Amino acid sequence: MTSGGLVTAQQASSPARILIFSATLEFRHDSIPTAIQAMKDQGSRYNIQFDNTEDKTWFSDGRINQYDALVFLDNTGEVLDDEGQIAFQDYVNAGGNFVGIHSASDCLTNSSFFEKELGAHFDYHPEITNATVNVLDHSHPSTSLLPDRWQVFDEMYNFKSDPRSLGAVVLLSADESTYSDPGPRKFDQGTPHPTAWFQEHGAGVEEGGIQGRSFYTSLGHTNETWQDDLFLSHVMGGISWVLQSNTTRVANSSAQIGSGSSTATPASTGPLSTSSGSAATDVPSPSGAQPITLAWMSAPFVLAVIAIGVSVMFQ
Repeated sequence: MTSGGLVTAQQASSPARILIFSATLEFRHDSIPTAIQAMKDQGSRYNIQFDNTEDKTWFSDGRINQYDALVFLDNTGEVLDDEGQIAFQDYVNAGGNFVGIHSASDCLTNSSFFEKELGAHFDYHPEITNATVNVLDHSHPSTSLLPDRWQVFDEMYNFKSDPRSLGAVVLLSADESTYSDPGPRKFDQGTPHPTAWFQEHGAGVEEGGIQGRSFYTSLGHTNETWQDDLFLSHVMGGISWVLQSNTTRVANSSAQIGSGSSTATPASTGPLSTSSGSAATDVPSPSGAQPITLAWMSAPFVLAVIAIGVSVMFQ
């Protein structure tokens, strides 16, 4: 990988598979469709196939196991039930990688497992503002193209704990002297102010599990942010970094999960998944209802159908 996070020629023959999960039950960001499209538009450059869904059954029925990483995008509320959280824990235990973006830190707030895998839960933010973010480490792919002092218009999140207490390495820090935050601060999030971080070994894995990587950035509130090349280099750098964990099949043929493998037995119809290059989209429901569903078909499903000799396939 180069410093900007691009794939190498050796990796080019085996694209990574990543699922963007953007379900919300509370506040919903109107930038979610822009963010999904922005990541998909970057897919060919980074040799990544992005799919997206807001259907929690993708966790419980095993479909998440075909992905090398899960991206939680702008989620709010308890977006997974107990069954889904168990499946998510199993995915992490099997070496799955995790990326959290912006309000992903404001979901599953009752889950200690998720808090560990994420790094810290959201507390509050002052009004959206122009602020300066300090880059603490330029050696990481998510920060390699950023200036030392990065000027952003975004929400400066505060957290309920210090991600460093779980072993996370903070990459970006909000310069509190450059914006106003009336508080009140109720929790110790550590110093300097954490804004983005990574975990070489995700702390959410249970004993005996395979530790994949975890990356989180609290930035990404507006549509305009997702149209900014520097911000996209930050997000895609973090995503490309987690894929280098060597714990999924994109880089490790003996891994348990990833790159199209799945333990699911999908039905002929179900929630729509869209990949980079596809014109279709999920249809989210602001009320928290499940998205409209259309025909779902994956490569593993097609191969399974051929294997059992079914001659007629539904499009």
